[in-house]
Amino acid sequence: MTPNIFTGDSARTFAEFETDTLRAAAVLRADGVRPGDRVLLKAGNSAAWLNAFFALMHVGASIVLVDQQEHARETARIIERTGARMCLYDEDAPIPVDAGRPRYLYGLLVDAAGRTPADRSLSFDTWCALPDGLIMWSSGSTGTPKGIVKSGARFLENLRRNAEHMGHGPGDVLLPLLPFAHQYGLSMVLIAWLAECSLIVAPHRRLDRSLLMGGQCGVTVLDATPATYRSILNLARRQTEVCGALAKVRMFCSGAAPLDPALSDEYADFFGHPLLDSYGSTELGNIAFATVDNPVACGRVMRGLELRVRDDLDHDLPPGELGEIVVNTPDMMAGYLAENGTLAPVQQGWYRTGDLGHLDAAGNLFVAGRKLAVHRMGYTLYPEIIERKVAAAGCMAKVIALPDGARGSELVFFVEDPAGRDAAHWRQVIKDALPAYEHPNRVTVIDGFPLNRNGKPDRLSLERQAAGDRDAPALAGSA
Repeated sequence: MTPNIFTGDSARTFAEFETDTLRAAAVLRADGVRPGDRVLLKAGNSAAWLNAFFALMHVGASIVLVDQQEHARETARIIERTGARMCLYDEDAPIPVDAGRPRYLYGLLVDAAGRTPADRSLSFDTWCALPDGLIMWSSGSTGTPKGIVKSGARFLENLRRNAEHMGHGPGDVLLPLLPFAHQYGLSMVLIAWLAECSLIVAPHRRLDRSLLMGGQCGVTVLDATPATYRSILNLARRQTEVCGALAKVRMFCSGAAPLDPALSDEYADFFGHPLLDSYGSTELGNIAFATVDNPVACGRVMRGLELRVRDDLDHDLPPGELGEIVVNTPDMMAGYLAENGTLAPVQQGWYRTGDLGHLDAAGNLFVAGRKLAVHRMGYTLYPEIIERKVAAAGCMAKVIALPDGARGSELVFFVEDPAGRDAAHWRQVIKDALPAYEHPNRVTVIDGFPLNRNGKPDRLSLERQAAGDRDAPALAGSA
């Protein structure tokens, strides 16, 4: 099967896409973009985004990826910090009015139309040689986002391992319901190219349209966050055409946020396939994946990588014991972006992730959450482990710890319940699932967790709400 790139209003073969990209690369060179120049790309998922990204790889630019929804003020700070020579943007991406050399993305394609490419095929050799081929940003879910500097060569090698591990290949049709400007979405874009899979560029914020488009294109692999998968399941239960659209899917792959095992079981019951969980980070790349033949937790670590679970004294822990996940990968970042725009290298080798988890006897990774300990009534607690406990009891909650002079910490449980059952109901469920020292001080019921741009629950937003509610009168839906 010839691989294609499908968008809402076009279908191009890889050969046609390559020619269009080479034309765009010729325009960028005519605009003065040279190997090693930093170019900011801030736009939504589109055919134009794909052409621009691959064209920047071809000319050997250092690509600064910024989320389409990032504020203009923060974008201005990123432009200054990175020294970006050009800013590529679309109509929905706010760019500072004084941004250096702004270039409208669609205008780039208009200027490229009909141009004779200077090169016959795409080459990423120059881009791969750059220590700062790619600059991305951490989610900021636990603080200020960091600029993460990655080698193009390492990034692509990590994705080759990923494709081999999961079995992506010709004949697959990938539908990533993810923003391309982040680690997970970009991974799927480049895996499609490396493994010669067809790629669907869908309006991922319109699930109904995206899924029907996937069905028309014959989607076989779907990638999304757990929150998106919950919405897909709700749609599928109401709309038979959604079930039909997903009839050819052989892998439902999940990432970017913790996966509730109960949701995976629901997919197995409804679609005949479980959700396949994964583990990775922007800093380290993709690390471990559950697969069709091993759909256990986050699966095993990829070829060429090492993963251990260690205690605070750096001793390896046996299977089943909880500790910090430590990874040794040749694909890790080169370093962080310093305030002056230079590379601040990080030590290579074993890297402490700050995540808690354990391995089973077969080497499968179970991730418990961030190693963010709080102290309460003489006990050391981990909010994300508490969340896993109550999830097993059927309660989807996020636990926010606030300082408390008497007890050490106050625990606020935000419970996601579209059905709107009251806080007293969920308080009883939680109390039945937890020891007394982990019981909530307050339970607040909400329709759905706020999400950040990566599709992860926005813990900072919940922290602000919890702090703001503490001294306010009791709210309806709280107890």
